[in-house]
Amino acid sequence: MTRIAAVHGVLPPNRYSQSEITDTLARVCLPEGADRRLLDRLHGSARVRHRNLVLPLGQYGKLDGFGTANDIFIEAALDLGAEALTGALEAAGIAPSDVDMIMCTSVTGIATPSLDARLVQRVGLRPDVKRLPVFGLGCVAGAAGIARLHDYLSGWPGHVAVLLSVELCSLTLQRGDASVANLVAGALFGDGAAAVVAVGDDHPGGRDGGPGRGPGSGRDREQGGGAGPSVVATRSRLYPGSERVMGWDVRDSGFRVVLDAGVPDVVRTYLNGDVAGFLADHGLAAGDIAAWVCHPGGPKVLEAVAETLCLPEGALDLTWRSLAETGNLSSSSVLHVLRDTLALRPPPPGTPGLLIAMGPGFCSELVLLRW
Repeated sequence: MTRIAAVHGVLPPNRYSQSEITDTLARVCLPEGADRRLLDRLHGSARVRHRNLVLPLGQYGKLDGFGTANDIFIEAALDLGAEALTGALEAAGIAPSDVDMIMCTSVTGIATPSLDARLVQRVGLRPDVKRLPVFGLGCVAGAAGIARLHDYLSGWPGHVAVLLSVELCSLTLQRGDASVANLVAGALFGDGAAAVVAVGDDHPGGRDGGPGRGPGSGRDREQGGGAGPSVVATRSRLYPGSERVMGWDVRDSGFRVVLDAGVPDVVRTYLNGDVAGFLADHGLAAGDIAAWVCHPGGPKVLEAVAETLCLPEGALDLTWRSLAETGNLSSSSVLHVLRDTLALRPPPPGTPGLLIAMGPGFCSELVLLRW
C-alpha cells in the first residue's frame, strides 16, 4: 500500500479578518452606494474568521484584467509551491533528487510551462522526474491527487511521488460583480498551498515510520511528517447532469465562479450511499472510521455531510477549524485538514480513516486510509 510520508501546508503572509475582507469586497464588487446587507449576511454566515491572501487587500481593486492576475498567480504560486514542496520533503526525510513523480494541481491560474516544470530546477528535482500537471478538478483535486499518487505507486512500488496543490482563489475575484455566486465565493475562499509526499511498498519508508526517521516530533510533527497513514483504496464518483453545479465560466475578466445553491442537496442525495458502499466493500461501516478528513466546502456543505453520514459530534472539528482559520483553499484545503489530523489528532495505529472531497463535475473522491 502507498504510505503518506509527510504533508506540509503553507499560506501567503497577508492575513486579514473576515470583516476587513468584507469591507474591501463591498468597495470592489458592489456599485457605489449599493445596499450591502446581502454581502454582510453572506460573509457573516460563512463561519470564516480569517483568511490569508496573496496580495494586500488594497491591491485587489487595482487588478486590470485576467492577464495581470495570471502573471501574479504564476509568480506567487512558484514561491508558495516551492515552500510547500521543500517543507514536505524535509519533513519526510527525502531529498528532492529522490522524487520520481510530481503531480501539480491548481484551478485558479494557468501556466505553460506548468508550475511543476518551472519548479524542477528551483527545488532540485531530477530532470527525468515524471510530471503530471492537472487543471479542472477544483476542490476535489486534493483527494483525487492522493488517489492518483496511489495508482502510480501501485505500479512503481519503489518510487517516491509527490502531490503539489497551489490555489490563489482571491485572484479570481470578479470586480464589479454583485452576483450571489461571486459574493459567496468572496466570503469563503482563501489562498494557500500544500504538498504531500508518498512512497510505495518497496520503498525503504513504505512500511515503517519513514526513510531514515521514526515517528515525527517537533517541527516534523507540526508539518504532518513522521508515521503517516497508508492508502488502502480509493473511489471516484461523477454525478451526471450536474455540470453547472460548480465550476468556472471563462470570461475576458478571468474565471467567473459557477456555484449553485443546490450543492448541499447533491451531497444529501448521493454521499451516504457512496460512502456506505465503498466502506462495505472493505468490510467496514461508518462507525468504524476513526478519522474523518473532509474538505471544508462551506457551512451548508459540512452540515449536509455530517447529517447524511450521521457523523458523531466532533467528527469534523478539524475541518470546521480549518474553514474558520483559513477559509476554503480549494484543492489545498483537504490537505491542510490531513496535515492537522496527523499533527493534532492522529487516530490509534491500525484504525481506518476516510478522506473526502467534492468538486466540479459535480463529483466526489473517497480515499480509505489506515493508520
